[in-house]
Amino acid sequence: MGLQARVMAWIAAAVAVLGLSGCGYNDFQRLDEQVKAAWSEVLNQYQRRADLIPNIVNTVKGEASFEQDTLTKVVEARAKATSIQVTPETLNNPEAFNKFQQAQGELTSALSRLIAVSENYPNLKTNQGFQDLRVQLEGTENRITVARNRYIKAVAEYNVLARQFPTNLTAMIFSYSVKPTFTVDNEAQISKPPTVDFGKQPAPAAPAASK
Repeated sequence: MGLQARVMAWIAAAVAVLGLSGCGYNDFQRLDEQVKAAWSEVLNQYQRRADLIPNIVNTVKGEASFEQDTLTKVVEARAKATSIQVTPETLNNPEAFNKFQQAQGELTSALSRLIAVSENYPNLKTNQGFQDLRVQLEGTENRITVARNRYIKAVAEYNVLARQFPTNLTAMIFSYSVKPTFTVDNEAQISKPPTVDFGKQPAPAAPAASK
């Protein structure tokens, strides 16, 4: 290849690079990695919570009169949430993403009810092991909230790039589709305090009549 041909090739390559940069290609690369990193942190915090649950359940089981229905719902919700296989494609599949977030929302609700019901059991309130687990759970829930908010922010920035002109043309060419995020309804479900009906607790036995 002659000198002139090489110069022309370099110029063409430079124009192509500048063109890709100007149409948002490099931004898509950066934001896509940012979304993946934020999503990975969300999963890490959900896993941290899932790992705490068996110890919480086993501790509560020591309270013989504790609501079995509440415990069962926590165990079932955890099993459902952890059975959903999460892959990199989940971020590009709204149906799979919604299924995942719904399962996690159900687990959040079940745990909230368990903690609320535990307030009605003096033995649990004075059980240091249970209180330590509760503090760990509350800390993990806070980390989940932070991780979710970072993910929502990262996805919002990415989706704006994928929708606006002219970068939406780049998105079409390179298959950068809009990514799903946590919904407003889901946020409301998670933040809604549980309804606890202590009327379902077994009534204490009446004292024996004196003779």
